[in-house]
Amino acid sequence: MSENAAGQGPADEAKPAPRKVFCVKYKREMEGLEERPFDTHPLGQRIYENVSKLAWQEWVERMKIIMNEYRLNLGRREHQEFLLRMMEEYFFGEGGELPADYTPPRG
Repeated sequence: MSENAAGQGPADEAKPAPRKVFCVKYKREMEGLEERPFDTHPLGQRIYENVSKLAWQEWVERMKIIMNEYRLNLGRREHQEFLLRMMEEYFFGEGGELPADYTPPRG
């Protein structure tokens, strides 16, 4: 490894610019995901091509709420399919509603 001019460590290696996508949630170009969120379903590729890193992070938080409120067990096929429908609705539909009786935590 080469050292930088000050002799304090490895020289800066050029990092590629972040991949950009036109985000379907924010309706503007933003940093995209580094890799597909999952390979086993066509929705993974669609998300990779159309969802920003920020929108994905927001989905992950929402997904936790959905999994807890609906008491989903992702070992069950029907629960996986339900979550995929919610994900598709969140990104490409009307937004995906939280359960009617959901109340956000206070704090």
